[in-house]
Parts: sequence; C-alpha cells; structure tokens
Amino acid sequence: MRVAVVIPAYQAAATIGEVVGQTLEVLPDAQVIVVDDGSSDGTGDQRLGIRVVVVTHPRNRGKGVALRSGIARASADGADVIVTIDADGQHAPTEIPRVLQPIPEGAADLVLGARARSGAMPVSRRLTNWLSATLASRIGRQAIRDAQTGFRAFTRALAERVRPAGDRYEFEATFLLEALRSGYRVTSVEVPTIYGAPSHFRSFGDTWRMATAFARHMRLRD
Repeated sequence: MRVAVVIPAYQAAATIGEVVGQTLEVLPDAQVIVVDDGSSDGTGDQRLGIRVVVVTHPRNRGKGVALRSGIARASADGADVIVTIDADGQHAPTEIPRVLQPIPEGAADLVLGARARSGAMPVSRRLTNWLSATLASRIGRQAIRDAQTGFRAFTRALAERVRPAGDRYEFEATFLLEALRSGYRVTSVEVPTIYGAPSHFRSFGDTWRMATAFARHMRLRD
C-alpha cells in the first residue's frame, strides 16, 4: 500500500520540520508532500529531506487550494492512500498509523481523526465543532464525531471521485459531505486534541463559507 502524506503549510517555518520528521519516523516509506501556500517566512525553504516533495504556490491561495494541489500530486504519483495533516503541530504524526488502519482492513474509505470536545479545545471551537458534527451526521445518516478535523486518511479512488469546490476551510467540510452523500464508508478514530499554534481560520469569512456548504448539502439531502 503506497501512502502519501499531504501537509498544507502557511507560515509554518517554526513547525514544519518537526512535523515532517515525525511523519517519516512512523512512515519511513511514505511520500511526504508539503504544499507551501505562499508563505513569507521561509516555510518552503526548510531542509526537509530528499524524500519530501515541496509544492510551492507563489501567493497565498487558501487551505482548500493547498489540499487540492497536494492531493492531485499524490494521486498522480500513484498513492493508494492519502493522509492529510496540518503543518502547525496540532495533529500528532505518531497517530497516523492508527488513522490509516481501517483502510487496509477494508473497513473504511475515509477515516477522520476525531478530536474530543474537551477543555483542550477553545470554547468557541467546541460549539462550532459540535454543530458541524451534528449537521454532518444528519446529512450522512451516520454518526460523525468531528466534521472539522483536517487529520484524515482516504483512498485514491475516493479522492479521484470527490472533488469539491472551495478554496479555504470549507473545502474539508465539503469533501466530507460529498463523500457521505456518495455512499463512501466513513469512520472515526480518536486522536489527541491539541491547540496552541496561531490559527489562520478567519472567524467571519471562513465560518460563513462553511455554513453555506452545510446549508447547501442539507437542501440536497431533503
């Protein structure tokens, strides 16, 4: 099973080296694809190793565009399974094998690294996380524990079929909702809840885009 790990990165020079290093420790045979989304802090200039592919966007275009670029590169290079994790250290690469496990076992096409809505998660994020999970569960007619997580594993077949619109954080929500509506098997694996790094999430604009994505899929469901 050929695995590619896609890491969208923006202004992540302080953390990207450690994230890549830990990823290669647990998956030494994986292809690692870092998408530098127009960073100005030298994110894409870090010495990440000869086995790491760096895809560079000349200007910041949004997390959705970065994910789309990385997933397309992984598919073109022949990955059987694609993992996505964030570059800021809020996803523990040591958990990747657990998130991957249901796919080779034949139990899922898409695995979500589900975070507990505990005290480690800011109160405002707990509310939106609960609401998005509730709506995704209703749309998909199955229990979804964390609809906003960017820590995921999925098959190339799913990635080639599910190609959602959206340039920013709504891309991840739409990807999940379209996978659910297309009948793909989705499961969750609990991962640590880690916060602390500054977020590039734009409270008003990104929340509005995500709300619009959920509203559209609710209408399609009904």
